[in-house]
Amino acid sequence: MSNQLDALRTLTTVVADTGDFETMRAYRPTDATTNPSLILKAVEQPAYRPLLDRVLRDHPGAPLAEQVDRLLVAFGREILSIVPGRVSTEVDARLSFDTQASIERARQIVALYEAAGIPRERVLIKLASTWEGIQAARALEAEGIRCNLTLLFSLAQAIACAQARVTLISPFVGRIYDWHKKAAGAGWDEARNAGSADPGVQSVARIYRYFKAYDLPTQVMGASFRNIGQIRALAGCDLLTISPALLGELAASDEPLEPGLTAAAAKADAPEWIASNEVAFRTRLNEDAMATEKLAEGIRIFTADAIKLDALVSQAGT
Repeated sequence: MSNQLDALRTLTTVVADTGDFETMRAYRPTDATTNPSLILKAVEQPAYRPLLDRVLRDHPGAPLAEQVDRLLVAFGREILSIVPGRVSTEVDARLSFDTQASIERARQIVALYEAAGIPRERVLIKLASTWEGIQAARALEAEGIRCNLTLLFSLAQAIACAQARVTLISPFVGRIYDWHKKAAGAGWDEARNAGSADPGVQSVARIYRYFKAYDLPTQVMGASFRNIGQIRALAGCDLLTISPALLGELAASDEPLEPGLTAAAAKADAPEWIASNEVAFRTRLNEDAMATEKLAEGIRIFTADAIKLDALVSQAGT
């Protein structure tokens, strides 16, 4: 009998949300995603220290930003030796409001991959779903550099990404769930907000239905899960990126799994078309307190971990 993880593979592309190589070998995802927090967590472990040591040994005089990018690419190269698909590597979150700097940093990362013999088709550049990040992705996609827009919490962000013709978006489930649970306080009812009723699940499902109804080619990858109920409810989404702990829970369960999302159902009940431009984007985002707050918070968290990673690399190099 197959387990739920195997059943999920028949409906959705499974992606590992981790920098841990052994997790990838154990659960055999198609793709893998990383971010500054995951890389920091991994490189602090003795098993992964040789990657950092090698970067510092081979490039002792390089600027700190280049050494960090080389470390990210070193992790990406190892990941691509395990997974058959793509790896997502993130541009420094401190550049989230600087379009040109994001473009230049993304080009540098892709150039490092290509110098190592990795074709750009196997790399997704992660950028925050700010207006500036989305415009950076628009320019990069025109150059053949594929992008994954992260820290995405609203349909307004998703539509802007689709209009920029980005390859993939990562709408967050768990952080939306966290916001609504905190906002409700003592009035939160976990049972009534589970599965398809989960506010994070509903947000991703809304984006998925919109994209499929209008045949938008940008792929939707649900991310940031808190429990396997959220994953089950989004079975059928283009991709789902899942943490090691939740991959393990899915692999340990043999309960039946039905698709929660289908393109056919989305096309049968098409939502209203929404026009978008910069003014509309900023207005709709500002009107969405949850999305505005979680985007800003996410950038702050990733920035803090990027600073910690800088310090670790700098200290190791002395």
